[in-house]
Amino acid sequence: MQVSSTHHQAAASAKSPAFADSQEIPDVLVIGGGNAALCAAISAREQGASVLLLEAAPQELRGGNSAHTRNLRCMHGAPTLTLTEAYGEDEYWEDLLRVTGGQTDEDLARMAIRGSAQALPWMTRQGVRFQASLTGTLQLSRTNAFFLGGGKALLNTYYRRARELGVRIRYTARVDELHIGGGRFEAATVEVGGRVERQLARSVVLAAGGFESNLHWLRDAWGDAAGNFRIRGSAFNQGAVLRQVIDAGAVAVGDPSQCHAVAIDARAPRYDGGIVTRVDAVSLGIVVNKMAQRFYDEGEDFWPKRYAIWGRLVAREPDQIAYSIVDAKAIGRFIPPVFPPLSASSVHELAGLLGLDPQALQGTVDGFNASVCPGRFDHTVLDDCRTEGLVPPKSHWAVALDTPPYYAYPLCPGITFTYLGVKVDASARVQFEHAPAGNVFCAGEMMAGNILGKGYLAGIGMTIGTVFGRIAGSAAAQQALAARRAVGMRNS
Repeated sequence: MQVSSTHHQAAASAKSPAFADSQEIPDVLVIGGGNAALCAAISAREQGASVLLLEAAPQELRGGNSAHTRNLRCMHGAPTLTLTEAYGEDEYWEDLLRVTGGQTDEDLARMAIRGSAQALPWMTRQGVRFQASLTGTLQLSRTNAFFLGGGKALLNTYYRRARELGVRIRYTARVDELHIGGGRFEAATVEVGGRVERQLARSVVLAAGGFESNLHWLRDAWGDAAGNFRIRGSAFNQGAVLRQVIDAGAVAVGDPSQCHAVAIDARAPRYDGGIVTRVDAVSLGIVVNKMAQRFYDEGEDFWPKRYAIWGRLVAREPDQIAYSIVDAKAIGRFIPPVFPPLSASSVHELAGLLGLDPQALQGTVDGFNASVCPGRFDHTVLDDCRTEGLVPPKSHWAVALDTPPYYAYPLCPGITFTYLGVKVDASARVQFEHAPAGNVFCAGEMMAGNILGKGYLAGIGMTIGTVFGRIAGSAAAQQALAARRAVGMRNS
């Protein structure tokens, strides 16, 4: 079966009539330019395969969402140079099980968890550097390793390493069509710099991201609410390759409406706002909608285990808008976002700045304050500061909002990546409707839905991309090299 993108084909034909077969036939073609794609490309080269990587973005915007990342979640049995204490497989699995509500493939999830233990040594060998363990209230010193210099430094290191190993990289290389027959990849139609080429390869790794930047597709999943979403990452993640491989017969996994969705500052740009637009004050105060009403437990669990549900929560509120409100006691206890808060000396004045009904907001604050039970506030643990008789409750870190000035951040849904993907097996091989693919592998956002049916754990997206990128690259290389040897034997 062959699948194509009609819109892209028409556009390519109108702009770029030239068409030619590429002269190079690599062992492994990697489609994508972020963390998962680079891990696949490097791993394939380490197996001895020739590799071509196609990145849709120009060089200065390369890397997709990985450019905005900071860390990955790692299993480890003892303290390391960058992680404190220990974080074992069973605890990691229980954390994942809790946030996904059981909507995960346990075998693949445990592969990602176990593989994370080998990820840091492998990354260090490629030249990646890590910073000291993170302290403070985010609870990540034990679970997450942070890249020195963030995601861009990580990408720069991987691209440099890929070039050193001989990986060929082409930028502004948009895949307009996948040619897949009988579950086997044959070629890709690629537009590069006004020239359309048919790129052959012995095997392919699909690592081109989800469809989070495709507003039309988001509207299909979310309706008109999607018009108020912001995309935290790359504008290039349009989901074209994902759509093509599903249309070619790959088994889809995941709900199109499920995604990594964070509450970010509503003043953020449409695309590429990144992590600096995230608002981390939620658990230290209250969150209200446009009617000045609370709608969820702000202190349900530690922030790294719950921050990624707040985008979906806000998306369900009228006009997809909400407001995180804290008082002076919270300042200095959370990482401030890039936009300054709105501030006022009273709740009434703050309501006016937010366009909320002052009486309604004052009533919500008063009701919250009256329900707070005495306790010992400690944001580093699941403390005993809670509300009583309040719906919804606040389970932890409930402290009266009574110390001016009062501060507020406007919130809207910030989409990081979507969970609709393709089913893979333990070798990252794509599963087609009737049989596993012969030479089609997948890594990163395009298959993360196997593990993330819903919910999110801080850093696990990079874990999935790193572990399955390495698996996919190695498996694709082994398949391609075996195919090349078989051809050689037949010709000898």
